[in-house]
Amino acid sequence: MRIEVNETTLASIRNPPLRSYAGQYVRIYQDFMEQVRQSGMEIDSSGEAGQFEPRVAALHKQGAVVRNDSKSIYTKRISPACQACQKGVGSATFFISLKCHRDCFYCFNPNQEDYDYFREHTRDTVAELKSLHDSRAKVRHLALTGGEPLLYKEEAIRFFRAARQDFPSVYTRLYTCGDHLDRPALQALKDAGMDEIRFSIRMHDLEKGQRHTFDQIALAREYIPHVMVEMPVLPGTLEEMKEVLTELERLGIFGINLLEFCFPYNNADVYRERGYKIKARPYRVLYNYGYGGGLPVAGSEAVCLDLVDFALDAGLNLGVHYCSLENKHTGQIYQQNSIHPLPKTMFFSPTDYFLKSAKVFGEDIPPVERFFQKTGYKHHQINEEYNYLEFHVSQIRSLKKFDIEIGISSNVFETRQGERYIRELKLDITTPQSFRQSVDI
Repeated sequence: MRIEVNETTLASIRNPPLRSYAGQYVRIYQDFMEQVRQSGMEIDSSGEAGQFEPRVAALHKQGAVVRNDSKSIYTKRISPACQACQKGVGSATFFISLKCHRDCFYCFNPNQEDYDYFREHTRDTVAELKSLHDSRAKVRHLALTGGEPLLYKEEAIRFFRAARQDFPSVYTRLYTCGDHLDRPALQALKDAGMDEIRFSIRMHDLEKGQRHTFDQIALAREYIPHVMVEMPVLPGTLEEMKEVLTELERLGIFGINLLEFCFPYNNADVYRERGYKIKARPYRVLYNYGYGGGLPVAGSEAVCLDLVDFALDAGLNLGVHYCSLENKHTGQIYQQNSIHPLPKTMFFSPTDYFLKSAKVFGEDIPPVERFFQKTGYKHHQINEEYNYLEFHVSQIRSLKKFDIEIGISSNVFETRQGERYIRELKLDITTPQSFRQSVDI
């Protein structure tokens, strides 16, 4: 059993040096949440987090597929591009411009690097594809996003033609709101071999606006093999979203990605006016993730799980996929940490892709060190500054005769100024008697 160290569990740690060491990560998280409050957003205190695990277990029992450490849950089917996204290997996404004719209050594109510049300027995505091809990269999935890529219709079509030419077996997809689609464009995209198109639907549109999007989806269905919808799910929209799923089922499309709704660090006034609050614990592991989506809003995940439940109960043939914010992060962590060889004290977790090690502190160090010397285990090291002994997690169970607490450290590889080093992000606790490697990490 692994116990997360937080404000509630910290005081229960018996070992003083371990408690002091773990406390620094509790304070870091507290400081982060205070920064969130200073952004103008309230933090949810409804206790929603404790409901997640039993709900996921119930959905799995009903037939939902639970994947990526419960960060991704779906019914019926899922896009192969979504499966590849889990590790991010062999996938690349491009944009022509970040310009968009819509003004969604939850848009996170302003978090993109050089956002203002690329609202006014374009990129040569065909040349970028050529460069990728010349690098001999092994690419299996390519995407074109925006902004709204179909504001540059001819450039978008050329992108997919070039993708098929340079990478004949690649799976390609386009993200769009659909406003600028027409039959000639769809025929050209079909001729270019585009595999998938993903539409966005805005729940705050009037009925007329949503009907227009549904009509565009139906039109695309005539041309493109995999037609999907991908949209954030706003809290409090369960009944409206059920109607969306029912209509998409009628249209016979491939599926829908239900995205966890996020606060993109801007438009706080709008979020407050709508009563939105940030999840009590936004991240399992706090880190500066590269995905710019923002912070998860409380209540969105519950609606997404309700919709997966609805799809199962209604027997929808539509693929319904809940993609949490944390599901967007795993590709980054996998690619940072799937590096060999690892230090002898580190274990690459196949569950969350963080590097794990075990640590004992203070007065527990001498008996554990003597035990390792007796058994011949040599891959351990003492850190005198922080008063711990670090070793591989595979050795935790061998210490079951000791009544001790063990820290489980979560880490990432980072590179600074050309040098690679390991950065610790989190510390949980376990005991030799309760630890199960295949379950706990």
